[in-house]
Amino acid sequence: MLYAQVVLPLAQPMYTFSLDEGLAVGVGDAVVVQFGSSRFYTGIVWSITSERPDYPRLKPIIKRLYSTPLLTPEAQRLWEWIAEYYMCTVGEVMRVALPALAKPSATSLSELDERSIEPPTETFIALAEELRSEEALAAYVDKHSRRAPRRTETMDRIAALAIERGSDDGFVPRRLVDADAVHIAELKRRGLAVVRTAAVEPATHKSDFLLPSLSEAQQRALDAIDKGHNSGKVALLHGVTGSGKTEIYVHLIARTLAEGRDVLVLVPEIVITSQLVERLERIFEGRITTYHSRLTALRRGETFLRLATSSGGELIVGVRSAIFLPMRRPGLIVVDEEHDANYKQTEPAPRYNARDMAVVMGRLYNAHVVLGSATPSLESYLNATSGKYAYVELTERWGDAVLPEVVISDTLRAVKRNERRTHFNLDLLQNMRLSLEAGEQAILFQNRRGYAPYIQCRTCGYSPRCPHCNVTLTRHKATNRMECHYCGYTMPTPQVCPNCEVQDMALMGFGTEKVAEEISRLMPEARIERLDGDTSTSERAFKQIVHRFESGEADILVGTQIVTKGFDFGGVTTVGILNADNLLTMPDFRASERAFQLMMQVAGRAGRRNDRGRVVIQTSQPSHPVIRFVAAGDYHAMARTELMERSAFGYPPYSHLVRLTLRHEDYNLLRYASHCLADAMRKKFGGRVVGPVSAALEMLRGEHRAEIILKIEAGASMQRARRLLREAVEAVEGDKQYKSVKIVVDVDAL
Repeated sequence: MLYAQVVLPLAQPMYTFSLDEGLAVGVGDAVVVQFGSSRFYTGIVWSITSERPDYPRLKPIIKRLYSTPLLTPEAQRLWEWIAEYYMCTVGEVMRVALPALAKPSATSLSELDERSIEPPTETFIALAEELRSEEALAAYVDKHSRRAPRRTETMDRIAALAIERGSDDGFVPRRLVDADAVHIAELKRRGLAVVRTAAVEPATHKSDFLLPSLSEAQQRALDAIDKGHNSGKVALLHGVTGSGKTEIYVHLIARTLAEGRDVLVLVPEIVITSQLVERLERIFEGRITTYHSRLTALRRGETFLRLATSSGGELIVGVRSAIFLPMRRPGLIVVDEEHDANYKQTEPAPRYNARDMAVVMGRLYNAHVVLGSATPSLESYLNATSGKYAYVELTERWGDAVLPEVVISDTLRAVKRNERRTHFNLDLLQNMRLSLEAGEQAILFQNRRGYAPYIQCRTCGYSPRCPHCNVTLTRHKATNRMECHYCGYTMPTPQVCPNCEVQDMALMGFGTEKVAEEISRLMPEARIERLDGDTSTSERAFKQIVHRFESGEADILVGTQIVTKGFDFGGVTTVGILNADNLLTMPDFRASERAFQLMMQVAGRAGRRNDRGRVVIQTSQPSHPVIRFVAAGDYHAMARTELMERSAFGYPPYSHLVRLTLRHEDYNLLRYASHCLADAMRKKFGGRVVGPVSAALEMLRGEHRAEIILKIEAGASMQRARRLLREAVEAVEGDKQYKSVKIVVDVDAL
């Protein structure tokens, strides 16, 4: 009798099940097991042994789900590393890594079978073997073409497709044969054709890609990346916006695919996926698999299972969850916009960073890794400048394009001089008019959606707040409602103050909806599009807005951070950053770094062709160091300044930051539990513990929240730190009075 350790998609340890001799199951296979009295789960076999564990009763593995293992040994080691590093169970990793339909669960076996899916298959058709020669087919067609013209036409089409596609065995995809099911069935019945099904494979028949030519600077960068990879290093490609990083990626991708190995290209958001895929599709036609949350559950499940049966040569473009796809022969991992915070998973566990996991994957799979950004994270920059990574810099834009001119527009000065119209300084309005008069376009960036961030009574100061999250509600004019952007709570916009009953509610601040309204009033001739979370509610809506602006059907694009993400709009010559101050004043030690990155990214949308663009930054702090760094386009100066401050205060990248968030509906119980945990941690870590304090978002979805921060110096043993932290957390969780308090551990918190 054999026994298998099985991982279930639960926050539980592995469980052991018995394995009947007649059931062919191996390590990495997906199996069905019964867990509890009335629940059936899909699990992954982690190990098999002949030694019976010391349990009185073991349940058997019921059946194997798929013909191919879902996990390779390398993937197992990756899951184990994630669980250990991010302080969760392997089951929680499985819960995030596998799409829902690839790990069905149910209350009965019949229900589970109904929810199960199989790897996608494709139907192929070929002429009968005796008809595959040109002479034999010609003889048959001559004899039967008059009596059965449609039959012989279909046979000719199959033969022509086999020659066109270079099919050695004569089989071609059924979808390419223009014939209905009746004609295909007749060919089969007469023995004139053979039909079979097989797993869907990528279009690996094409490898002679038409690659873009590289400039001298790009070629030097590619050579430097190769040199770094040859010495076993991750490569950080630091290229200014518009420098042509994608063209370098393309050459690396083509080389890897020609070797029959897999390529994974990670992007931080779905919105970038579509534009990048369109660019790659023109070169790698038919080779690209996309993976993100807006795909249907069936599509995600089928994609996962298809890749599990693939023999290699895949090109995958996806968001952070694509890091878990079962690639068999990874050769290259590209992390585009590697600085982006969206690579960090916040909920649920594991709270991983896909950028860091890409580096670990490269080591486990012996694959090359490229991190690309115009504004690298300080963690990656320090790794590169210290020699841990290969540092490759592109300082010039591709072709004849030059970096935009940056204009700092002082909002306080504009008010004093009567040079401000609603939310726009005259500097910005004049530059926008110049662009529109020349038939060019403009982008306006405001980092808040909605009409106004909040409303306030001018008599008593009351502002409507979310009853579940304790944050101010955002006013949306289109729906005439107040909305919470955290939990979705909505209420009608009050006309009279509920607190003092005076009709004196005023709009405070402004969001993209109000910006679009005001600019249309100031420039009635301009055609305006808005791109934010309210307008791009689906991939189709997003693509339509982008297409209208890209094709010149709109003059001005108003948007949130979405407009900063990797777009290449050739007609944009003016970019306006409407309120830089709210980026600089965030209560976060990364505020300066993120403000610089965001402003540089949005500035990079201007002047990407021959005409030099203009970027107008509206701020009341024109002498702020970050504003000056952006104006000079000096990333290195920003990085040196920030790294000095981080080093002085012991912040990342000179330490690892672990954030512990405690949540409970009872505020007093939460306060006692957080102090108890902080005291337990101080006994082990001393002054490295900060807090407890109320979280920046004190209440979310009806739960009060408190935070404790733990700083572990770079170079200290993270393994030992995690062990000591786990002991402190388990001591508090084991206390009966705090059993209901939820403790969330976030390693390398952002």
